[in-house]
Amino acid sequence: MKNLSISPVVLCGGSGSRLWPVSRNDFPKQFLDISGELSLFQETCLRLRQLNSKFYLNETLVVTNEEHRFLALEQLKNIKINDYKLLLEPSGKNTAPALTLAALKALSNGEDPILLVTPADHIIKNNKAFQSAVSTAIDVANNGSIVVLGIKPSRPETGFGYIKQEHIKNNIFKVLEFKEKPSVNNAKIYLESGQYSWNSGMFIMKASLWLEALNKFRPDILKATQKSFDQHTEDNQFIRPNTELFAAIPSESIDYAVMEKLVNTFPFKLITLDAGWSDLGSWEALWDVSVKNNEGNVIRGDVAINDTKNSLIYSTSRLIVASGLKDTIVIETADSVLVINKNQSQAIKPIVEELARKKRYEHKSHRKVTRPWGWFDTLDYGDRFKVKRIQVNPGASLSLQSHKNRAEHWVVVKGIAKIICGDKTLVLKENESTYIPLGMKHKLSNPGKDILEVIEVQSGVYLGEDDIERFEDNYGRVK
Repeated sequence: MKNLSISPVVLCGGSGSRLWPVSRNDFPKQFLDISGELSLFQETCLRLRQLNSKFYLNETLVVTNEEHRFLALEQLKNIKINDYKLLLEPSGKNTAPALTLAALKALSNGEDPILLVTPADHIIKNNKAFQSAVSTAIDVANNGSIVVLGIKPSRPETGFGYIKQEHIKNNIFKVLEFKEKPSVNNAKIYLESGQYSWNSGMFIMKASLWLEALNKFRPDILKATQKSFDQHTEDNQFIRPNTELFAAIPSESIDYAVMEKLVNTFPFKLITLDAGWSDLGSWEALWDVSVKNNEGNVIRGDVAINDTKNSLIYSTSRLIVASGLKDTIVIETADSVLVINKNQSQAIKPIVEELARKKRYEHKSHRKVTRPWGWFDTLDYGDRFKVKRIQVNPGASLSLQSHKNRAEHWVVVKGIAKIICGDKTLVLKENESTYIPLGMKHKLSNPGKDILEVIEVQSGVYLGEDDIERFEDNYGRVK
């Protein structure tokens, strides 16, 4: 099948709020190494590229947003994937417009490839079984069908969509009905009937067929997305649809926009996937797929336990000591701790939504924040002051910027810093410091081959991250 043209499509949006406090808007679960050494996004991209032994693979099309572009870029670089494009959504519009952007890009080269569409945040334990199911799905899609990978239900799960199916041959089924997330009673009925699969969210189809189906059921989404894509800009690996036109695109999922309406109108098939799949939609799901000790516990990080069973204890920065727990989830980060019954882990999402309504930063950002030049960690803050630890990668620079509401004191604690402050240029070494007055143009760079670390003390009436006016930037952030 090397003559078939396949375009891998990775849908890399969403905030992963059900895995809060580790997953947050600014650093969602797909970019976390929550299940191993690599992030879920990296594992997904590598899993797809491994299909190149059977098929001709075009560049991987990653649909993500502006805020996460450097996370995706860095993680692709770290796993040595170079053949990709990042389609950057100016705002979240759900998965139907995201897939449409990828289909339009895939068709722009004059070919009509088969799209292999997968979310970025799933776990697949058995890669051989995954490749076998995908191979079958590609063969079926090449004959003109839209194909979904289905998962045999193991419990009456209310967090997944369900697909009613009719057996054709081997592990190929005809889709009879597409149902969204059910009630508990309906989920039990579906499970007992044996006629349903979970919707994995992975689809295989020709790019033109997706656009044909979307045009039939939601021509408004297709028209608006086409207009935005037609006026896109391209900057190396970044493809940016027109921001103003993108705002007019209706927000809708692949399932609601098209898949639920396909039955009896388009050829629609299901291929069963038995490959240790999980969408990691909750902490309970992580517990479920993880290796457990003799007491059924999953332990991550610096943890000491006693008389504890069937629990997940996850530490990222401090020692957790637990005793007498059962069916409990304890998640620790530098600024937040979650304690919840394992069987109620789906209830985290409304809690995070409440934090957002209260404008708590913890719903959105970690204390430690990744930037394209490195990262910063907010060590302490109070009325009119904030203390940060800043790490700058070798050869990297922050933007030339100024602040209207704060002054800054910088102390170099590791490495060498090159600093522009007004019309002066300074080179500081360890234990040397400088002062950046309020309103002064300034820039911090690391000219060396080693990591640069700086302690920054801010003082002023407002210390928010949005108090930045950029004049020059290596990462395209000057508006």
